Amino acid sequence: MASTQYADGRQEKRVENYTKFWQKDLGKEGEVDNQNRVESYTDVVNGYYDGATELYEYGWAQSFHFSRFYKGEAFAASLARHEHYLAAQMSLRPGMRVLDVGCGVGGPAREIARFSDVNIVGLNNNDFQIQRARKYTKRAGLEDQVSFAKGDFMKLSEQFGENSFDAVYAIEATVHAPTWERSVLKPGGVFGVYEWCMTDTWDPSIPAHKELAHAIEFGNGIPEMRHLKKAREAMVNVGFTIEHEEDLAERPDEVPWYYPLEGDISKAQTAWDYFTVWRMSWSGMLVSHTAIKFMEMLNLLPKGTYDVGESLKVAANALVKGGQTKVSWSTFL
Repeated sequence: MASTQYADGRQEKRVENYTKFWQKDLGKEGEVDNQNRVESYTDVVNGYYDGATELYEYGWAQSFHFSRFYKGEAFAASLARHEHYLAAQMSLRPGMRVLDVGCGVGGPAREIARFSDVNIVGLNNNDFQIQRARKYTKRAGLEDQVSFAKGDFMKLSEQFGENSFDAVYAIEATVHAPTWERSVLKPGGVFGVYEWCMTDTWDPSIPAHKELAHAIEFGNGIPEMRHLKKAREAMVNVGFTIEHEEDLAERPDEVPWYYPLEGDISKAQTAWDYFTVWRMSWSGMLVSHTAIKFMEMLNLLPKGTYDVGESLKVAANALVKGGQTKVSWSTFL
């Protein structure tokens, strides 16, 4: 049966097939399952984001990443500060040509373009997200500074050529790629990355640790969660000198990075954030997921969107547990 192609770029079959890349019992996941997802990473990632993008925007923001929090700091301010910190660490300067690898709907690209006055090309392999990124960028009046291109993580040189950018960054995006070893930087250029890794505390020989990694993969469209040491190796293998590396989750923050996922409105840092945190509470998820189910039944959403939404619940629980036990979310700069 042919897949329904929506005008916005989504494909129904792709969404519907997303959860089939995992065993129903995540405890039974094996190496062959991992390898299948890695080899089919384009279908895995596109199926996930065709279903999850609008849910991300509703439940989180246009910036699809985590961040650190100061006591009393608003959720939106924390996201922006996280992006500013990366731009500052990379020493981005006006006029530089910068590539955003895995740009989502362009939230970080727009924020960093404003902050650093650089010209950014956002790369994405998902038509639905690219359409939304262009719409939001036009609305923000940044079309001359921020553009978007459809492309594959693994074919950067073929698309842009060698030595094409002064700087490249990726914010929680390369985790979706089958390998971390690619570069299109000019000699002396800088690569900045925030990425999900399993920390040095993670031991795949412990069944509970392995299952936790699979739960994070399942709920976030990730072919395979990788260990921090693989991130270091990938950097060295493509010729980078690591100037700064840090697990930001290890900072002694009073407010943990995962607090919005806990759904505890008593922890909201500002009045507006009550709504953000409520959306992750049991009642908030009941309301939103019931609405998703009815919208799917009425063909207002692609079939499979509800299942992708259910996978996000699994992800939220796994990420909170990973953060509390410090076995996941190692950020590499």
